[in-house]
Amino acid sequence: MSDSSPALSEIPANLPRHVAIIMDGNGRWAERRGSPRFAGHKAGVEAVRNVVEICGELGIQALTLFAFSSENWRRPKKEVGLLLDLFITALEREVNKLHNNRVQLRVIGDIKAFPAKLQQRIHEAMQLTATNQGLILNIAANYGGKWDITQAMRKLAIRIAAGELPPDAVTEELITNELSMHDLPEPDLFIRTGGEQRISNFLIWQLAYSELYFTESLWPDFDRVEFIKALQSFSLRQRRFGQTGAQIVALEKDQRNRA
Repeated sequence: MSDSSPALSEIPANLPRHVAIIMDGNGRWAERRGSPRFAGHKAGVEAVRNVVEICGELGIQALTLFAFSSENWRRPKKEVGLLLDLFITALEREVNKLHNNRVQLRVIGDIKAFPAKLQQRIHEAMQLTATNQGLILNIAANYGGKWDITQAMRKLAIRIAAGELPPDAVTEELITNELSMHDLPEPDLFIRTGGEQRISNFLIWQLAYSELYFTESLWPDFDRVEFIKALQSFSLRQRRFGQTGAQIVALEKDQRNRA
């Protein structure tokens, strides 16, 4: 892992507003060092600190991290217990630092399944940082994209059953408004570390037009240099949203002329 910080000139001008990351490879990182898998999860906390710090420095609006999926309950019971304990410890150790740096912490997912102590720490951390105006840090915990869409549809179904909403009035916008992070721009850049190339039930509605970036770097090794490589890759993408490349070039030219 490189300790060198990228020069300011290496940071692209075209930055994403919202970055979403699957932090994969903690267990493999530890196993390659002959350590228990949990050691990799602990090492991964430092990578979280680094990415949160640089997002704050660059003025990125939102960062969403996939910390614990709804499928992770299938892991060995001991590992799940250690992960939940680490979540509590990280909240207790990091929340004041986040607050002092004006980070607003949000936890998305079905947290009712967590132990009462963890739920309490989550609510306390979110309440403490709720009015902060800096980076919005979303931690996806006991989260799944299918769960997110399902809970949104249930809310709309209640309104339909009550006669408040005609079925044919359901639109993409109404569904979006019931999803987690409905008040934020959808992720511009999705990053997955660890070499796998799938989204694993993470933000499956919100990632519809995100730029995807996959890296072999295991999460504990994903430092500032690796993050800026992802930003550089994003800056070279032409985001067309269904239009042609020529249309985008013409639009950009018109915007420059108006500036």
